[in-house]
Amino acid sequence: MISGLVQILAYVVVISVLVTVHEYGHFWVARRLGFKVLRFSIGFGRPLLRRVGRDGTEYVLSAIPLGGYVRLADERDGPVDEADRPRAFTRRPIPHRIAVLLAGAGANFLFAWLAYSALYLHGVPGIRAVVTQVQADSLAAKGGLRPGDEIVAVRGRAVRGIDDAVMETISSVLDDGAIRYDVRRQGQPATALVAIPADQRRALTEPGELEMRLGFAFVQPIHPAIIGVMTPTSSARAAGLLEGDTVLSVDGAAVADFAALRAQILPRAGQPATLRIRRQNVERDMPVTIAAEADPAAPGQWVGRLGILPGGLGVWPAGVETIERYGPLGAAAAGAHLFWKTITITGTVVRHMVAGEASSRNISGPVGIAKVAAVSLLAGWPAFLSLLAGISIGLGILNLLPLPLLDGGQVVYQLFEALTGGPLTDRTQGILQRVGFAILILLTVLAVYNDLSRPG
Repeated sequence: MISGLVQILAYVVVISVLVTVHEYGHFWVARRLGFKVLRFSIGFGRPLLRRVGRDGTEYVLSAIPLGGYVRLADERDGPVDEADRPRAFTRRPIPHRIAVLLAGAGANFLFAWLAYSALYLHGVPGIRAVVTQVQADSLAAKGGLRPGDEIVAVRGRAVRGIDDAVMETISSVLDDGAIRYDVRRQGQPATALVAIPADQRRALTEPGELEMRLGFAFVQPIHPAIIGVMTPTSSARAAGLLEGDTVLSVDGAAVADFAALRAQILPRAGQPATLRIRRQNVERDMPVTIAAEADPAAPGQWVGRLGILPGGLGVWPAGVETIERYGPLGAAAAGAHLFWKTITITGTVVRHMVAGEASSRNISGPVGIAKVAAVSLLAGWPAFLSLLAGISIGLGILNLLPLPLLDGGQVVYQLFEALTGGPLTDRTQGILQRVGFAILILLTVLAVYNDLSRPG
């Protein structure tokens, strides 16, 4: 299990890098468009290092490494020296103001593209989108998907592996609920058409529910039957099992790997069982009562759960691992393709969440980001850089939302002034600021709740 210290360190690195990138975008464009920049700070709080440039800009390294900020001369915030007034924010042309406001998100998007390009230059590992299981009478089965199919395109768009296939599937579910899979079946092309009833589309966007509710599974790494993370109320924990225990058999039936263990546990909802385990090279029998949980894929039915995740490193079956590597120009093009696909699908999910058509449980807060960041950090720099790129896109999209406290809301203010010839009144801006603040607080509470309610 990853320690809390590693999670905190990973979170600090992610936020520090991406918020600094965002603020540098504002800073770079502001300087080039003639705005007076009073301070550019990396970090918050007490200044540790300070230098004043020839143009009077103060460059600061502050004590709290959670991002940074840019302070522009602005008569709304206080008096501005007479010599600097032509360079104050409200005195600059409206198109220039909008350019500065959009530059933060632009920097996040540019960072993501460069990161993806660097990954393709190094080589991006992937897993072929091979289907291994299809549940009888499931949506996938009715649509014609079969075990052994390799998905090569969704809605006519070529996919490079499981991640691509999942992203395109989510987009199809949200758009019209019709999923067309082009597959390779025993070396021959075939097509599966999976139709999603309107009343099931939102449920498919719940985290971790997509494949289960469609009724199929992609190829998975083979994990040893080692107990990893246990949920606080798991039947395994109640029985005295510990993280690191290796399960050898269930009621005398040998267990080859974690998938085999899961297969033996699923049909035993609410039943007692005896697990033969190995702990520190000593074998022992552990009686356990397997918990019964409602089957999310089959309403009214129950499945057995131990409440555990696999421990140890998984090994992929032979022939499913791929790697994509290009020269500089090819890597830049592949990075642009992945960037655009990520930003469009992320935008689609956000739009449908706002409309209530996609699950809000997809929103993650600091705890969720810290957990994922720690896993990626320990997995190596390519995985961590990929995560940084994905979060950078999310941060850019978030800041473009038309909420008063975000860059997108400030852009709306500038557009209003351009159309009417004058800014919003201070009273109106104050009301909108309070409304925006309340919305952001609600989003933060929701994100933290989602983080704490997820297992593991």
